[in-house]
Amino acid sequence: MTVQLNHTIVFARDNRESAEFLAHILGLEAGPQWGPFIQVKLAGGVDLDFATFPADQEILPQHYAFLVSEEEFDGIFARIREKGLEYWADPHRKQPGEINHNDGGRGVYFPDPAGHGMEVITVPYGGF
Repeated sequence: MTVQLNHTIVFARDNRESAEFLAHILGLEAGPQWGPFIQVKLAGGVDLDFATFPADQEILPQHYAFLVSEEEFDGIFARIREKGLEYWADPHRKQPGEINHNDGGRGVYFPDPAGHGMEVITVPYGGF
């Protein structure tokens, strides 16, 4: 199969703020303005293109999950705590201040400035 995800648009109230927020948490860099977008480049050639959404329109929260190494998780989780962000072990926010150990790995959920649900995991669901 040759089908790959190349990019997706992430709506934000302030594209620079949201792109820099996520890039910082993930230990990456936000790119320069490119048209209406600020890009955050991920492994595998995937870009998150952050776009400022009109203030008079509601942003519907989306979910973005990132597969990282155990070492990367340590750094990400440290930055989440350093920023004083709320975080949960589950997507329903019933386990605040905890991480999960699903499938023998670690995972954590946290919000971005636009209200999107961000997730970081070290093992894909199902352990594959």
